[in-house]
Amino acid sequence: MARAKVGVLLSGCGVYDGAEIHESVVTLLALDRAGAEAICMAPNVNQLHVVNHLSGDVSGEKARNVLTESARIARGKVRDLGTVNPSELDALILPGGYGAAKNLSDYAIKGADCTVHPDVARLIKTMHAAGKPIGALCIAPAVVARVLGAERPRLTIGNDASTAATLEAMGARHQACSVRDIVVDYEARILSTPAYMLAEAIGEAASGIEKLVHEILAMVAKE
Repeated sequence: MARAKVGVLLSGCGVYDGAEIHESVVTLLALDRAGAEAICMAPNVNQLHVVNHLSGDVSGEKARNVLTESARIARGKVRDLGTVNPSELDALILPGGYGAAKNLSDYAIKGADCTVHPDVARLIKTMHAAGKPIGALCIAPAVVARVLGAERPRLTIGNDASTAATLEAMGARHQACSVRDIVVDYEARILSTPAYMLAEAIGEAASGIEKLVHEILAMVAKE
């Protein structure tokens, strides 16, 4: 049986201005331990801004490239999202971090009125139309809600009422969820988990992420 190929859509490197590193690495580790092949990818665009992760302040340095920064997590093995054909993938996972809300979309600025990067929207729409599972961690369900909101997907970001309200304003049906659990919309084949929206330690985030990866691969195996 061929190894499942799962796209991991990164958004830079670092929780405040890119992909959440713990969530990304736990995802990659869970996929590898399950025998799946992770295909890392990221849009080849400049990130919104650079944040000093020690102070939390926005840095005055020139904006960094999302693809180049994502290569830090992928150890250089990352593809330009614009070159990825959804037919290559069996499933897709979006780690969280502010990069999902700043670089894959402008949700961090516009909330429910946000737009999603065209290549990101294309990938999500095409994967969904083909019935391939899509997983979203932390704040990344907001990106899925913006793209697929018309189909009323069931998603979670945990239990923050204001964030949940913006997902519902985009068309999603929000379901509260604990940090170690996942929400699965079996009809839409969309999975989500709160991860660092709620986690206070990497082990808590890992519990939900590992469950999500396991369920996605189970779905792929049944195809």
